[in-house]
Amino acid sequence: MTPCVAAVVLFAAVTHAGWNAITHRVKDELACLTLVGTGRTASGAVLALLAPLPHPAAWPYLIASVVLHVGYQVALMRSFRLGDFGQVYPIARGVAPVLVIVFSVFVLGERMGTAGTAGVAVVTLSLIGLAVWGVRGRPGRRPEWAAVAMAATTGLTIAAYTVVDGVGVRDAGAALGYIAWLMILDGSAVPLYAAARLRSGLAVRLRPVLLPGLLGGVLSVVSYGLILWAQTRAPLAPVAVLRESSVIAGAAISAFLFKERFGGPRIAAATAMLAGIALMVGTT
Repeated sequence: MTPCVAAVVLFAAVTHAGWNAITHRVKDELACLTLVGTGRTASGAVLALLAPLPHPAAWPYLIASVVLHVGYQVALMRSFRLGDFGQVYPIARGVAPVLVIVFSVFVLGERMGTAGTAGVAVVTLSLIGLAVWGVRGRPGRRPEWAAVAMAATTGLTIAAYTVVDGVGVRDAGAALGYIAWLMILDGSAVPLYAAARLRSGLAVRLRPVLLPGLLGGVLSVVSYGLILWAQTRAPLAPVAVLRESSVIAGAAISAFLFKERFGGPRIAAATAMLAGIALMVGTT
């Protein structure tokens, strides 16, 4: 992975943590997902005007990805309702890269150099450490197992759509076209459901959370669009692992904005993660 690609993925990771934190503050799940979806659809429509259609081979992956993304959004919002942001976010993001690594190496046959492999291992161990710390929580506090289970389910959906999109974007011919249509199809799913379910009452529920919901949608497009581009420039495993450095940004957000405990384990994991990132980009 080149330093340029690594920088793009790191920026996407911070952006991802940001939009997750924004949606964490919204208590109306359906209203929030509706506005996030609207922001994605609008952003995707603009991108579609600038990019060619994906190749036919990419469309089955697009459809599968839409289903997985909807499942991810529902699981993510549910996990936020059940547990602290600083607890569920590391678990959800820590489960995914391990599964992606297994699939990309043993199924897709991707290989990395010695330094890259070492970097992936160090960052993955850091993520696992953060996930374990998230399960334990504060001293003397029992784990919220419903939140842990839902966060792990979220991680499974992340791993699934990461692999599907990693293959699909490479078959699309143009990454921007794949990104655009993924956002259009994925983004429209929840708003259409909400409109059918709530009808005239939808506007009333959307109004109080209009700005954070739409902002979350736009930021999610930026974040994931950059990840999809990176997947056309590097193997899936290091991109998936490096993307999950968003847990460090998420931990900082949880500490400074939500007043949740940062703790020594997160500091240690952040330090180890920086070393792993340096290995992946070949700077050490």
